[in-house]
Amino acid sequence: MILVTGATGTVGRPLVSLLVEAGAQVRALSRNPETADLPAGVEVARTEDLPMDGVTSVFFVLAAFPDGPAEVIEKAKAAGVRRIVALSSFSVHDQNPKNGIAIKHRQLEQEIRDSGLEWTFLRPAGGFAITALEWAGQIRGSGIVRFPFGRAHTAPVHERDIADVAALALLGDDLVGATPQFSGPESLTYADRARIIGEALGRELRFQEISADEAREDWRAVGIPPHAIEARLGMFAQQVDVEHPIDPIEPITGKPARTFAQWAADHADDFR
Repeated sequence: MILVTGATGTVGRPLVSLLVEAGAQVRALSRNPETADLPAGVEVARTEDLPMDGVTSVFFVLAAFPDGPAEVIEKAKAAGVRRIVALSSFSVHDQNPKNGIAIKHRQLEQEIRDSGLEWTFLRPAGGFAITALEWAGQIRGSGIVRFPFGRAHTAPVHERDIADVAALALLGDDLVGATPQFSGPESLTYADRARIIGEALGRELRFQEISADEAREDWRAVGIPPHAIEARLGMFAQQVDVEHPIDPIEPITGKPARTFAQWAADHADDFR
């Protein structure tokens, strides 16, 4: 059986579907099992209960266990779990002591390495495409996207591509001990992202670049932690007018990465 933490989240939901389609037994963890709405045949359990009986592999995300993997590792080892596949980040390469995201993911990886269990660390590069959903209210309201560093480049990754790599790591042995790093297929600015979403909606959106201080105020208002705000701003500033390197996913999955235009089409209803 495969245990999926964060099963109703960005990556967890498409991952659960992929595992079910592959014929795997899946136990999905959710903070609200009653409203999880996952495929038939999936066993849904409460995150805080963390049932490990019969589990052979675990998909781990910090979003479900923000204090880190210690509790999951302890219960996994006691239950005879063989493997942990963790959603990490390519930011682990950044040695900036102020990058809290990088520090948190390096700690995650080290704790799992030290556990003695088999491991795979997924390191999506280029940013998650789904972060564009933070613009949904602006787009529905005014059609104006307010964001800093409009010329900063990323290579946004579709969440389904992350789920594809996670499924391979959970269902087979080829990625044991590996740190697959992969990005979206193209380097885009944030202004490009707004334009592409507009094309998916059949309407023109306007991008309005705001200052870093204005962005701080906006992001604090929606509850983004201060360390994450500063990490974002520092990263964006470095990416202005610098094309993002492309890390192809095809050598891992055998398929080309999904484009941001595909992502925008998949999520068009979220912006209407």
